[in-house]
Amino acid sequence: MGNPLKVEFQFDFGSPNAYLAELAIPGIEKRTCVKFEYVPVLLGGIFKATNNMSPFESLRGIRNKPEYQALETQRFIRRHNVTKFTQNPFFPVNTLMLMRGAVAARFENMFDPYFRAAYHHMWVEPKKMDDVAVFRAAFMASGIDIDRLIARAQLDDVKKKLIEDTTDAVNRGAFGSPTFFVGREMFFGKDQLRDVEEEIMAQTGALRSRIA
Repeated sequence: MGNPLKVEFQFDFGSPNAYLAELAIPGIEKRTCVKFEYVPVLLGGIFKATNNMSPFESLRGIRNKPEYQALETQRFIRRHNVTKFTQNPFFPVNTLMLMRGAVAARFENMFDPYFRAAYHHMWVEPKKMDDVAVFRAAFMASGIDIDRLIARAQLDDVKKKLIEDTTDAVNRGAFGSPTFFVGREMFFGKDQLRDVEEEIMAQTGALRSRIA
């Protein structure tokens, strides 16, 4: 038997496009029978390492392009029947605390509820999630033992893991979020999800052919 195909979704909670992309992942998983691995990365670290910046900054003052990107976002929302998305009025939010929390939640076997709560409080009922008091109250309201995760996130293994995964993403070609890896093939942005799905089908087909 060959190794199963590894498909990664590299995300930062601060990216609205990563939030929207994630809403489409369950459908792809169902159609392809391949589960995505969710990898927390620090978008600020990626931007710094690649001399990149967010569209919020790079599109400031540009005529027509921001409007077109907003149009594309609306098309994506319609295509994937997204019903829960609200622009965060505090955007951009410093996500270091959120992303360390995600790594801590993975170590503490609390990742799924933490992930859902974080996205809810960033892009469904948006809040200023880089404010410690707001952060703590939001997760408590979602039933998360956030004090446990806040303490865990201070440990060196959590900080090291986030740095390692962020550095690894950059070394493999990442420059923003969301980034997807299908095996060694990289795709960037929510609008590449159809290509991601096609690549999964192509690679799983090749794997099955080698196994048969």
